[in-house]
This record gives sequence, structure tokens and C-alpha cells, in this order.
Amino acid sequence: MVKKNKQIIIAGPCSIEKKEQLYNLMEKIHHNIDVLRAGIWKARTSPNDYPGIGEIGLPWLKDIQQKYKTPVAIEVGITKHVELALKHNIKIFWLGARTTANPFAVQELAESMKSLDIELWIKNPIISDFRLWIGTVERIKKLGINNIKIIHRGFYSDKKINYRNAPNWELLKKFKNYFPELPILCDPSHIAGQKKYIYEITKKAFLQRIDGLMVEVHNEPHHALSDKLQQLNPKEFENLLIKLNYPA
Repeated sequence: MVKKNKQIIIAGPCSIEKKEQLYNLMEKIHHNIDVLRAGIWKARTSPNDYPGIGEIGLPWLKDIQQKYKTPVAIEVGITKHVELALKHNIKIFWLGARTTANPFAVQELAESMKSLDIELWIKNPIISDFRLWIGTVERIKKLGINNIKIIHRGFYSDKKINYRNAPNWELLKKFKNYFPELPILCDPSHIAGQKKYIYEITKKAFLQRIDGLMVEVHNEPHHALSDKLQQLNPKEFENLLIKLNYPA
């Protein structure tokens, strides 16, 4: 369905919790996605929150890639994550909003990836700091990593808004003008915070001529161990694509 369309569709669980959960979900969504996003290690605000399945889940993702011929993307926060993922043939990574805001972490991670056949996605930092965001990209490109995509996941706001994170479409336009060669993805799940807002955010994102979506999808969102309110179930995800005129 999706591969006939211009936009890239990335979807999957905020975090992997069980092997059965992962395989069951992939069976339901693989025909609708270009890349599976899967949280292995989670940068949680509290040490008491679910930290992700960790290294145990990497062989599952390796098998998923082979079985469904669909690449997998994971978040990496330290160089050990990169090293372990590469051993399982995972070659698409993203830097989360907390990591993007830390030049030391970005430098160290980028150095661990230079000269490797990988793809790197960069989320916007938590705060709406244009210079910090482009500085992250410049730092990474300086090390020869050019297979890059950008993810807009919204910014923290101390104002009362409906969304979990505030989108900044004007800043996104500015970013696109600065790096016109880089594909831009939208993560409506993290902007929304609640799944009822995902469609309206996605429509607004498409008006910005984005290149793809990164959506959180879970078999049973109400039982999810992280971000349960913003994850769609497989049927809701399929309905979202239909409303967005998929298939073409």
C-alpha cells in the first residue's frame, strides 16, 4: 500500500514489551509501513518508569527484518547501543529530543557511526532552539554522515495547550530552507500526546510538504508500559492511512 506513495510511513510501538507483542503487531501492520520503529532503550524521565526491553529484543528485530523484508529503526542514546544494534544488522538509528540537546552526546554518538553504512534520524530538541537543532545536524555532517532525516516531534511548552508538545511549523520551514536536501518526517504521536489529535496534526504536517510520518502503534495501547494515550492500535492506524488517502 504505502510504497506506492511519496511519503515514507514509519510505525511501531513506543517500546517493545514482549516478543509476542512485537510479532503480532508486525503481522498486522507490515503491509502498511516502510520502516518499523521500535523502542528498545527508553530515555525515561523517571528511573521508576519502564526502561524498555533492552538488548534482549535485538535478535527479535533482526528476525523481523529478515521475515518481513522491512528495515527497523531504533533510538540510540549511548555508543553501546550502536555497537549492539549493528551486531544484529540494525542500521537505522534516531537521536531522541533529549540527546539532540546534548552536544557531547551527539559528538560521541556520531563518532561511533562515522564511516559506517547507517542512516541517522535527528529529532528536534525538547526546547525550541533553532541554532541547537541545526548545530546537531552540522556536527553530524562534519563527521561525514550524510544519510540523514529530520523528525519534528514538537517542543516543550509551559503554556496550556491541547497537545503534549507544541508544533512549530514556521521553525520547520526555516529548517527546511537551511537544509533543503534533508527529508523531514513528522512524529504526530509525540506532538499529540493523545491519539484523538493525531489526524489533525498529520493533516497540518502534510500542508508543510513533509516527507513522511513516524507514528506510534501498539497492539493494545491501554496496556502499554509507556505513552499509552498517544499510541494507535493497528485498526486505528489503518484508518488513519485511509483518511490520509492511502492507498493512492
